[in-house]
Amino acid sequence: MTAPIIEIRDVSKRYEAGRPALDGVTLEVGAGEALAVLGRSGSGKSTLLNLIAGLDRPSEGAVTVDGRRVDGLSEAASARYRRDRIGMIFQFFNLLDDLTVEGNVLLPAQLAGTARERARARAAELLEQLGIARHARAYPGRLSGGERQRVAVARALMNRPPLLLADEPTGALDSASAANVRELLVELNRDGQTIVLVTHDTALAASCATRTIGLVDGRIARDVRAAAR
Repeated sequence: MTAPIIEIRDVSKRYEAGRPALDGVTLEVGAGEALAVLGRSGSGKSTLLNLIAGLDRPSEGAVTVDGRRVDGLSEAASARYRRDRIGMIFQFFNLLDDLTVEGNVLLPAQLAGTARERARARAAELLEQLGIARHARAYPGRLSGGERQRVAVARALMNRPPLLLADEPTGALDSASAANVRELLVELNRDGQTIVLVTHDTALAASCATRTIGLVDGRIARDVRAAAR
């Protein structure tokens, strides 16, 4: 494995009395990997993703991403960390309906203070790369589910994050759109993008992940590397 971009050491997370959501998890993810996290509801998948994103803190253990300890960051520092180092894709897109496609994609650059012309050039590059440049002036409500997910991917990649997190990225899509998103994630990973995705979609994991872990009751029950693509 290449040098780890994610290092999780002896991490547990408890929300209340009873069985922990995560229980003593240790995991390394190398730069350039596409890791799929599988498991039933309540297995700890979303908790793991939230800890990596700095949206939650472990009860015990350490989470390091791209050389930075994430678990002890203040709320403001966590927001900067996500802005600069994390791209996030959600099941239901989380696009702003009152902004155009281009406006949605530009948001992360605006939050980062990127110069306007540089940001617009980057947005145009991404929209062209993802096959949705013709929709730049359209509003998300006029697009198909697959097209909206491509807009969400462009927004996630806007600030060139070293890590892309995807939470059930095909969960709200029809089969044809889901297949398109699977192909897109494969292409991004082939270009070197590190991806961690949480999914119930075994076809997604099989087609685009270079490695799959299975969570059961907050513990890693299996860890399988795919054959070279």
